[in-house]
Amino acid sequence: MEITTQNLCFSHGNNPIIRDLSCSFFPGTFYGVLGPNGSGKTTFLDLISGFLAPDKGQVLLGKTNICALSQKKIAQKLALVSQNYYINFPFSVEEVVMMGRHPYIDRFSHPSQTDINLVDKIMNITGISHLKQRKVTNLSGGEKQRCIFARALCQDTQILLLDEAFSNMDIKHTLHFLSIIKELVQKTGAMVICVLHDLNLAAAWADELLFLKNGKIEARGKTQDVMTRENIKLVFNVESKVEFNGYVQAKQVYFKTI
Repeated sequence: MEITTQNLCFSHGNNPIIRDLSCSFFPGTFYGVLGPNGSGKTTFLDLISGFLAPDKGQVLLGKTNICALSQKKIAQKLALVSQNYYINFPFSVEEVVMMGRHPYIDRFSHPSQTDINLVDKIMNITGISHLKQRKVTNLSGGEKQRCIFARALCQDTQILLLDEAFSNMDIKHTLHFLSIIKELVQKTGAMVICVLHDLNLAAAWADELLFLKNGKIEARGKTQDVMTRENIKLVFNVESKVEFNGYVQAKQVYFKTI
């Protein structure tokens, strides 16, 4: 299902965050969203997910304005992994992952065997089965992030929105989760829109990149085309060297130490 934003605008008070932003995202593609702090990346995902309503413009999920859909319907179509997701109650890891099935379970009903089997499968794939009975409030930051990621995967949607979803993970788990979502894109035609700070991870894993600055798109296109020294200078105001790296089979970015 395609996502289209049309003349999207959003402000906090008198401070414009997203400025007349129009673009489209298509199934079967891993999109990386890059930009400096305060460029509007998180707000952009919150608007796409329906968590925020735009001041102007609209977000279309297929041909439907996302603001016309219930939260339950939205949750059946897309899953969001936020950088700031807090769980203050001592749910078990299994209970948190099962929350991903709530959009499909009628009120006052119990999870079906299909739901239970999917939760077990996702916990196994994401490597958190051994944490099954642990209280989520007792997990490390990285373990908690993996748990929330598994919850989103249990929603079993064709659209996955990731807002710095790897910020608390070590490199081993980051690469493991990137491989999981890349496989979803390639094998099931899922769409992933992922906010990243690491330019080299974005260059190695994303099919297309979108550079944001001051709430506007400064560059957009195939990763190998737009990951350039000129665009990095334009967006981040830093000098860099960008070249193809045979080890990762992708462009990589290098910065001078001072």
